[in-house]
Formats: sequence, structure tokens, C-alpha cells
Amino acid sequence: MSTAYRGKKAVVIGGTHGMGRCVVEALLTGGAEVLLTGHDEKNLEAVRTGLGPAAHTVRSDITSMADIAELGTQVEEKLGTIDFLHVNAGTSYLERLEEVSETTYDRTFDVNTKGAFFSTQRLAPLIREGGSIVYSTSVANVMGYPGMAAYSGAKAAVRSFTQVFAAELLPRNVRVNAVSGGYIKTPTMAVADFTAEQRDAFLREGDQITPMKRHGSVEEFARAVLFLAFDATFTTGTELHVDGGISQGITPA
Repeated sequence: MSTAYRGKKAVVIGGTHGMGRCVVEALLTGGAEVLLTGHDEKNLEAVRTGLGPAAHTVRSDITSMADIAELGTQVEEKLGTIDFLHVNAGTSYLERLEEVSETTYDRTFDVNTKGAFFSTQRLAPLIREGGSIVYSTSVANVMGYPGMAAYSGAKAAVRSFTQVFAAELLPRNVRVNAVSGGYIKTPTMAVADFTAEQRDAFLREGDQITPMKRHGSVEEFARAVLFLAFDATFTTGTELHVDGGISQGITPA
């Protein structure tokens, strides 16, 4: 077993599957103690079965202020202080302007934006001096994808949180950064209500328009998260793009 993260304590919000699960597994393999959250009981049970007692698994809804408050209590009881917070929970709806309802708009901002903000507010005081926060953002922040207006706005807000919180937490030497994902293959592709066929089509579209002509893996995303979390000790307030060049205006030769 690697000892890269021995003695470290981490919280991963949205850690039951996909990119968050990969971050959790890498932390555990490196010797860290990890508390992860999810809201879907089926996914939580799969994590408990797959990871066993090595990970503290907490059912928590990122849109619920009561759950966020209780999460803070759980972290205090199980871990005390922490070295790393990864806010990874997210969702989107592929809807054009005329299709967006108040319900899907509110859900998008509640999960991606409100949840990220108030989870940070509750847990930041528990981060040790020299610790770090990493958010999962998206290339949708900076690209005009039809059907992703609400999601783009919600994640762009998190990009702004990254910069402001980096400034506010400087006195405690807590670094705050974000990883912006492109087309990363996950079980849901972060789009609510996608069928398996729609997910496959979405990935194929991504392979066509990404300069590297492929989609990314959860392992590639997780390595970027953990680089910012522990190795990038002179980096704060930045957003690292893990997207095959799609947000950089690269034209393949």
C-alpha cells in the first residue's frame, strides 16, 4: 500500500461513484482516513460493501441545510480536524432556454451552488492550517453549450467561490482550487435522467469535439484533484482544466 497520504484526513462530498469515488479510493490507498457523503442509499450501500470500514460513509443531502449542519457534526466526531475537503456533488439537466422549469433551475443551483457554498461555510473551520479545498467545476463554465445554461451558471459561481475563498482563507494558509472537467466518463455524466443510450451518445459527441479525440477517465480527473490537494503547495485560486484541450481553443493539426 502507498503511504502518500498517511496521517491525512479528508472529506469528499459526493463520493459514492464516478470521480468522487475514484478520489476516495486513491486517498484510502495512500493511507488517508476518509469521510464521504452521498444521498442515494443504493450508491451508499455499494460503497459500504466495496470499501468496508476503511471509509466513513454518511448519508447527506447537499441541498439540505440541516444535513449540512449534521455533516459538520459527523466530521467533528469521526475525524476532528481535516486536511482536505473535496466538494464534488453536482447535477445538470440538458434543457434549452424554453425548456427550463423553475424546478430544474432551482435543483441545479441548490446542488451545484448553494450546497457547495454552505458545505464550505460549515467545514472550512475544521480544515487545519496548510490544508486545502478542491471543487469540481466544468468546462461549461467558459463554453456556450446549448442546453446547459443553468448548469453553466451554477458552476461558474463555484469558480468564483474558488477565487474569493482562496483570498479569505489565505491567513490560515488554506489553499482553494478547482478542477474543471470536460467529457469524463462516469456512471451519470452528471446529467440527471440520462438513459444509457443518451450517455453513450453524449460521450461520442465529446470524443468528436475534444481536441484529443477521446473522453477522460475518472482516474485522470482524480489525479488532478489530488495534485491540487497536496502537491501544488504554491497554487491557490486557480482552476485546472482536465478536458483534453476543449476549453483552450486548440485545433488539431
